[in-house]
Amino acid sequence: MLGLIVALLAIWLIVACIGIAIKGLFWLAIVGLILFVVTTAFGAFSSGR
Repeated sequence: MLGLIVALLAIWLIVACIGIAIKGLFWLAIVGLILFVVTTAFGAFSSGR
């Protein structure tokens, strides 16, 4: 489970970086950052069980 969360975090960071690098895809950066935060929160709560 931890490997999946780490992989998702890496994917969301890459998506956010692509969104920042390409000016017309700023919305992609926002979506990537939101998904990064949600995945981090999910990982923190699921590992606390």
